[in-house]
Amino acid sequence: MDTKTVYVSWLNEPTLDETSRAELRAIANDAQEMEERFYRELEFGTAGLRGILGAGTNRMNVYVVRRATQGLSNYLLSCPGAKERGVCIAYDPRLFSPEFAKEAACVLAANGIQTYLFSTLHSVPQLSFAVQHLGCMAGIVITASHNPSKYNGYKVYWAYGGQASPEQAAAIFDEIQLVPMFSPRVADYDAAVASGAIRLVGKEEDEAYYAATEQLLLDPDLVRRRGGDLPIVYTPLHGSGAVPVRELLSRVGLSNVITVPEQSAPDGRFPTVTAPNPEDPNAFRLAIALAEEKGARVCLATDPDADRLGVAVKTKADEWVTLTGNQIGCILLEHILSSMSRQKRLPKNGVVIKSIVSTRLADAICAAYGVALENVMTGFRFIGEKVDEYQTSGEKTFLFGFEESFGFLAGGLARDKDAVCAAMLAAEACIAYAERGMTLSDALDEIYATYGFYSESVKSYTLEGKEGMEKIAGAMAALRSNPPQSFAGTAIVTAEDYLARRCVNTDGTACDIALPKSDTLRWLLLDESWIVIRPSGTEPKLKLYIGARAKTKEQLFATLSALMQDVDGLLKGYLA
Repeated sequence: MDTKTVYVSWLNEPTLDETSRAELRAIANDAQEMEERFYRELEFGTAGLRGILGAGTNRMNVYVVRRATQGLSNYLLSCPGAKERGVCIAYDPRLFSPEFAKEAACVLAANGIQTYLFSTLHSVPQLSFAVQHLGCMAGIVITASHNPSKYNGYKVYWAYGGQASPEQAAAIFDEIQLVPMFSPRVADYDAAVASGAIRLVGKEEDEAYYAATEQLLLDPDLVRRRGGDLPIVYTPLHGSGAVPVRELLSRVGLSNVITVPEQSAPDGRFPTVTAPNPEDPNAFRLAIALAEEKGARVCLATDPDADRLGVAVKTKADEWVTLTGNQIGCILLEHILSSMSRQKRLPKNGVVIKSIVSTRLADAICAAYGVALENVMTGFRFIGEKVDEYQTSGEKTFLFGFEESFGFLAGGLARDKDAVCAAMLAAEACIAYAERGMTLSDALDEIYATYGFYSESVKSYTLEGKEGMEKIAGAMAALRSNPPQSFAGTAIVTAEDYLARRCVNTDGTACDIALPKSDTLRWLLLDESWIVIRPSGTEPKLKLYIGARAKTKEQLFATLSALMQDVDGLLKGYLA
């Protein structure tokens, strides 16, 4: 069916709300906009749905949410015990998030599936914890994470607290495809709440989450003793971290936390930032200004669903720097392992888990403490699955997991990125280093002096729409059909194709890759540098990752710069 036909069918749909109908009438003479809205349906993958708000099959709206939930319901009804165990739903402050959460709850209730709906906005880690705490079969979070305000999304979690597996996502997608767009069953919200089919939750689940997370502090006596001495500025960037981060920090004794007032209230428009992304140094503008006023030397930021944590620190040279996700991850890793080692409670079977695109500095830190490190594919779901595997089997004790995109998890209470817990541990690390007269910037310098100089660079190429997706696919195909032999004059030692699950070495040897299939290419170079190229699974982007190790900072950044220039030129040629 062509896009015009689908457009007309939506326009003439009797149950379509009048706001959406007016929105569609306004594009009647705009063929390109019509194409973008209707050339496909939003794809349901392991990260669920994510798209621009608006009317159309390629947009996020109540009809797409209802249909997705009906497909999920049909899949759940084939799972023994799912109706009784139910589904827990959380949502962030994005535009239409509360409405989408209610619609999802009403569809589940109409299908006889017990539904637990958070009565106020809640973070991803709280949802992940609640799914386990309540014994649910699945969970839903309405969020588009750190995307700009025009986006929203729909993420599905499974009983273990992590995101649905590729197999589950594929099965749910198949069920969604069988559901006509405007046919889902929808219960009356007030009647469903009154009958208990939809149960509003929050207080009990929050209390359990806080109590469990507090136990992950490494030195609670130190935090209680010095927690009021060190001012810390925090910004939730208008998101769902505002309540849990401040509550948790207060509970453990961090009484000098100052919240950025302009960004403390939930607001899905995110009026003070271009994008509510703690990876972006610009997101810290107001926080740093407040820190200067209050004499603070560290700022913490969480994204709208509070699964990502960003950190900015003031150096001894009185300059503010924003730390990368890799740097934050390694500071937290060193803090955790050194504290546990000092306290003689580092388990012999301890394990740290990171993604293949995250820094190799973590390997060196873990080796120094005799802790195993495992690499998994990009996507925190793979870390969550490993955490669940080891906690179920008891084979290994999970200590910490992270990926370069500002995702961190300690202890495994949640099975996804947990910026609430990470904020607590980052604040504790600040206090621990302050006891030694150091800032987190000094801590990072100490880590480099101990383990060597490592640095990484990430670049994203944003290509929206149908044409953008075709260009990204074309670039990946070209890299496979005409593989590079070197980068910036440095020979490739190993080439890894995770779609083919094949590793080829320049000495002629080859092996299979045990990790799951993924549209990812990775090259290891003679000088220990590495390059990864992959399409984003959640955004219309092609992502480039580069990492290097050197004896000096000068050598390090020269290597990174040369590699970035070479690979960037190559990719721009393919994407033109």
